[in-house]
Amino acid sequence: MSSSWTFLTNHAHVLFCVSENPDVRTRDIAAQVGITERATQRIIVELEDAGYLRHERVGRRNHYELTEGVPLRHPLETHVVVEDLLDLLHR
Repeated sequence: MSSSWTFLTNHAHVLFCVSENPDVRTRDIAAQVGITERATQRIIVELEDAGYLRHERVGRRNHYELTEGVPLRHPLETHVVVEDLLDLLHR
């Protein structure tokens, strides 16, 4: 059975990967999500610009940190903060 859609966006998938491993490499995120490294980098920039994520350079790698208390973007979901979604996915 081939699936052409999923319930979560690639942005949510990237956040999930980062929440599981804050030191994850973009190439590993890309492989897990099933997108290119370039798309992963673009999503990370968008998530940082929107305030969901920040990174710090540690040597040659990035260390990511999720920003707490940021609500989801869709009007139906603004009562939910991103950590609530990630907590649900981690169960």
